Amino acid sequence: MTTTMAKLPRLAPIAAAAMLLAGECQADWRIQPTVSVTETFTDNVNRQEDARAHSQFVTDLHSGLTLFGKSRRFQVAATGQFHQFAYSRGGMPDTADRSYEYALDGRGELVDELLFVDASASASPQSISAFGEQGSRLYSMGNRAQVKTWRVNPRLEQRFGNAARLSVRYGRDSVSSDRSAFGNSLGSNISASLASGRSFDTVGWGLSYMRQDLSDEVSGETSSESASSNVRYALNKRLWLTARVGYDRYDYQAMGGRTEGRSWAGGFDWTPSQRTRLNAEIGRHYFGQTGKLLALHRSRHTVWNISYDDFITTSRQQFLLPSTIDTAALLDRLFSTTITDPVLRQQAVTDYIRLTGLPPSLADSINFMSNRYLREKRLQGSMGYTKGRSRAVVSLYRSERTALSDQQSDSGLLGSQLSSLNDNVRQKGATLNYSYRMNSRTSLVGAATFTRSLSLTTGYESSNRELRAGLTRQLGNDLRGAIEVRRASGGRGPNAGDYRENAISATLTVLL
Repeated sequence: MTTTMAKLPRLAPIAAAAMLLAGECQADWRIQPTVSVTETFTDNVNRQEDARAHSQFVTDLHSGLTLFGKSRRFQVAATGQFHQFAYSRGGMPDTADRSYEYALDGRGELVDELLFVDASASASPQSISAFGEQGSRLYSMGNRAQVKTWRVNPRLEQRFGNAARLSVRYGRDSVSSDRSAFGNSLGSNISASLASGRSFDTVGWGLSYMRQDLSDEVSGETSSESASSNVRYALNKRLWLTARVGYDRYDYQAMGGRTEGRSWAGGFDWTPSQRTRLNAEIGRHYFGQTGKLLALHRSRHTVWNISYDDFITTSRQQFLLPSTIDTAALLDRLFSTTITDPVLRQQAVTDYIRLTGLPPSLADSINFMSNRYLREKRLQGSMGYTKGRSRAVVSLYRSERTALSDQQSDSGLLGSQLSSLNDNVRQKGATLNYSYRMNSRTSLVGAATFTRSLSLTTGYESSNRELRAGLTRQLGNDLRGAIEVRRASGGRGPNAGDYRENAISATLTVLL
């Protein structure tokens, strides 16, 4: 890439933060730094086959920061953590000396009811392949690479009374990795939509357009473009019939077949109450018949989320805008019945994720590195539960990815012998996280994760399982202790054998 492109990822988050904070000094800020040390004994430090397993003590020195800021015109949420590892017998292959991750999400109103900006930045380890270790260990790099993203989206919103509303958005984003075979990329996109306002209470309508241009170090220049129109008809105040027609065009090195064509869809949108919504449609795009489903429900003690989608995507798009179930959003809805203050609720969500070891997005093992355009069919569901002393989060998913663009762009990631492994991949998995508050200071926590990936092209199948159980204790106002046992097993990839690991760890955390 050019020098200009290399500088943009460093400058964009800073510029976005400056825009969000401009003119807003009076805000509700919550900042929570933490320092912790974890000592782990594992009988298979780098998760090798039994004959090559090595036991070690691993020391993890961890510093973290959680930040929330909110005012009338902006909102910022950020988390970051850094880990330094030390090994009793020295580092082993596929283990890291250090790791870090951060996530920043902000939105601001620059001009009242007219100009807005959304911005985000992140860095975290991500799976290289769907076939291999998918565990939660921070010091394991056997199937991991560091992925960084940033995104800045200014948008213009204009209302024309009750007749219509216009939205125009320009976006700039970047995805990069320390894995050279995964192409660093820079994207530009523009979108516009015009939708009917409240005056159209029986028949609603909308027009939309989107174009995206990508520059990728491996795949080169690609683009996508879509235009559509939709209409909604109200049978009553809670049930709408929906219809949509459009045209899609993709410009990439295809393996064969069309890359553009007309689309249509029809369905309904039903909202029987403020706590329940059901949206469904069936249609057709140039790549075949498609469908979509979204079901949401919230009760006093539970939240439910079920969705299905069939769409064209890329790994970089999933890293930027993950369409898996967002953990924080799910827990926010779950805690909203008991914690009305949004800032306090956000802090409670962060604490719960840290306590149970939940990933940022449920079903996070769905995404893996690829430089190709993919058709993905994904069915997933989640349930959050809280009552009395118990809290639980359950997630299930099933997905199927079919590669659409040239196989050559992934040859560096997989090697020539495995070049067809990612052509067609079917994945399914389940995650359960549970915590029980024994008293005001002590909680029991447990987690179980299962994933299975199948290459429909080669027939290779890989499964991974992980069980965790632990006890957390509030030792003082600013001091926490935890102990955890873990058992994991699974495949390491084609021709690499299976692994098993047993581990126990103790953690001491100080809230500064």
